[in-house]
Amino acid sequence: MYSEKRKSNIWFLLPIFLGVIGGIIAYFVLRNDDPPKAKNCLYLGIILMIAGIILNITILGTVDFEQGIDVNT
Repeated sequence: MYSEKRKSNIWFLLPIFLGVIGGIIAYFVLRNDDPPKAKNCLYLGIILMIAGIILNITILGTVDFEQGIDVNT
């Protein structure tokens, strides 16, 4: 069984700023000392990645691509 050592909540900043990559890094650093926090960091990175994709698709849907760029006029 793992000996659980509580780690700081500052580890949650890694997936917030680096997304899923930060979540993976935090998971591998914390997995032996604090497994619940390691999983939560990984889940946070995945959730923020999905939220970013949905936001990008939403914004992309509002852009009008039918406008032409008339360079030669």
